[in-house]
Amino acid sequence: MRLDKLTALVTGASSGIGEAVSSHFRREGARLLLTGRRQELDTAGPDDVYVPGDLNDETFVASLAQRAAESAGSVDVVVLNHGLQVSGPLTGMAYEDAQNVLHSNLLSAFLVMKHFAPLMPEAGGSFVCVGSRLGMVGKADEVLYSAAKGGLIMLAKGAAVEWAQRNIRVNVVAPGLTVTPVIEASFRRRPDPDAYRREREAQIPLQRLATPEEIADAVLFLASPESSYITGAVLPVDGGYTAA
Repeated sequence: MRLDKLTALVTGASSGIGEAVSSHFRREGARLLLTGRRQELDTAGPDDVYVPGDLNDETFVASLAQRAAESAGSVDVVVLNHGLQVSGPLTGMAYEDAQNVLHSNLLSAFLVMKHFAPLMPEAGGSFVCVGSRLGMVGKADEVLYSAAKGGLIMLAKGAAVEWAQRNIRVNVVAPGLTVTPVIEASFRRRPDPDAYRREREAQIPLQRLATPEEIADAVLFLASPESSYITGAVLPVDGGYTAA
């Protein structure tokens, strides 16, 4: 088992990619500390610890780190999977929405890294940030989200350099459109959901959306010892979207 006896924190664990990552990690033998906004998590395993809360609140993040220290002593892997997407024209976006996008995708990641890096053992550890293809390319109506995910990439790269001597690796998985409950709900809001989905798939060289499990496979690789010489990297898992 690639993560046998390791302790891992997974944020945004309530559904979609976070749920798939948790399932992969559980299968590989990791002890899981999970967090999300839902008050209860039906998909948590019997040995998982789930702590709901808001990662934009530094007091909560500090308390989560303290709980991890008390229960596990150290944390070997941190998967930053949480985030918020608000779409719309740049000139029509409310300042409060812009703040929420930047806080939820970038500044909350900074808070988790700040409080959990000191918990990593002397042998080192791994942060895996779940970014987006839109952190690498621009897209109309997604300007602030792209800016936040682009900032997340640079946060990871800077931290990878700063923490290299401690053998703490920091990498980014950049998913393309993925079949999650959030994406499926957004499709259903369209006048013709099936036509809109076909339109989006046609923009992807592989002509289909990713599954959460495919994204989780990449996260598992970057979290595991098999990627021990990889840090500061961005791994697109987007069906060729950013290559086109």
